[in-house]
Amino acid sequence: MLPALHFGVLRQTQQAAMQEELWQLAFAVGKQLQRAGYCYGSCSGEPLKIASQGQCVIIQWDANSNGKWEAFSAEAEQTGYRLREKSLETQRGATQCDGKGWEKITDPQKMRVDAFAVKQQARSGLPPLMIIRLAATPLSYGGSQVNIEHSVVGYNL
Repeated sequence: MLPALHFGVLRQTQQAAMQEELWQLAFAVGKQLQRAGYCYGSCSGEPLKIASQGQCVIIQWDANSNGKWEAFSAEAEQTGYRLREKSLETQRGATQCDGKGWEKITDPQKMRVDAFAVKQQARSGLPPLMIIRLAATPLSYGGSQVNIEHSVVGYNL
């Protein structure tokens, strides 16, 4: 009985930790989405690019408030997130969803990211609502899939 109880506690702890990690990822992406389109001047280009059925998003905002979106520099003001090979990846200065230089922000030995999607929902007379969906399965202790959905307002879109 004690080993079964111990295993159950381990599984429950793992599920809670995974849920917390997914929420932290969703909050990080959401924070960038809220900033998307901010410009202290006249920036040119797309403030937000959603591709691959929402599995890749590239966000631009004027982080240094100089009136333009910097690209191809150490201070690039684009941030990309994508789902690739069951991991969530990010890249600063991303201009497209393909290519190299993306870094994993989830541990592929710890979890399998089953879904990542960003959806923009238009609202009449209001800024759009940005919906982030994440689903992942732990790779140890036979845990079940964890699903979360986080919404933020795209104030500058």
